[in-house]
Amino acid sequence: MNKILISIVLANLLVACASEKPKEPEAAPAPVVETPAPAPAPAVAVDPLNDPTSILAKRSVYFPFDVSAVQADDKPIVEAHGKYLSEHPDRKVRVEGNCDERGSNEYNLALGQRRADSVKQMLILSGAKASQIETVSYGEEKPVCTEHDEACWKQNRRSDIKYQ
Repeated sequence: MNKILISIVLANLLVACASEKPKEPEAAPAPVVETPAPAPAPAVAVDPLNDPTSILAKRSVYFPFDVSAVQADDKPIVEAHGKYLSEHPDRKVRVEGNCDERGSNEYNLALGQRRADSVKQMLILSGAKASQIETVSYGEEKPVCTEHDEACWKQNRRSDIKYQ
């Protein structure tokens, strides 16, 4: 009888240890509140000519003393404007050639014209049509700087690309 009693007690202990304890009720999850995503801003086309980060915002091409060939540093600017003009056949530009104050009026007018024509030729090679480009020389008549030193003269030896 002892064996039976011990067997029953051990069986009850095993059953008690093996059974799962009742779980406590879990808290209900917090309700998810969906906030609508903000509507995307309307796409505003930024004109690259007016975007200060665009290469097209640069409109002056600079030249060394007594030189009319576009320099390597300024070629990407002229090429970008040529490409823009080829993609926008309705746009037109005037290339204005300028010089510093050294040299005669006649010489500077001729040099300014050669500078403007040089930029025009590169614009055409970059895709623009000749009919989109007008050239004019102002010689030394439209300086951006009026000091009488090399730093100032360097700023005046230029061709300006002006969109109409």
